Amino acid sequence: MEKDYFEDYAVGEVFVSPGRTITETDIVLFSAFTGDWHPLHTDVEYAAKTPFKERIAHGMLGLVVGMALPFRLGPYVILPKSFIAFYGMENIRFTAPVKIGDTIRCEVKIKSLTEKDAKRGIVEAENIIKNQRNENVIVYTTKILVGRKS
Repeated sequence: MEKDYFEDYAVGEVFVSPGRTITETDIVLFSAFTGDWHPLHTDVEYAAKTPFKERIAHGMLGLVVGMALPFRLGPYVILPKSFIAFYGMENIRFTAPVKIGDTIRCEVKIKSLTEKDAKRGIVEAENIIKNQRNENVIVYTTKILVGRKS
């Protein structure tokens, strides 16, 4: 399951991370770290009057926690030993709220493999962060720059 090089990936290959429950502490710490104390995340009375009817996690909190979950599969599963750089992120959509108590996981599907030159390649993946009800909550595409076999 560990990867060394660009050539070790296959289009269509899927990785599923372990889950992690989002807590009120996560929201408080994220608010403190970022300075984003919007009442949708931090005020029970305010949030009760919104379409969500309750406080929800910051979209970016769900994204950063969710996109890190695949790293729990091992050090060289999502990123190979020849990893060079995070190349980009595209088409980010927040499709449903992440609520306090939701357990999220990330499903990563290799979408394309593009040879950049003789020494490097780009691995493009579709990422879907899902909750415990199997609902998509965040969908996005990532690209990583990795080494090729010599």
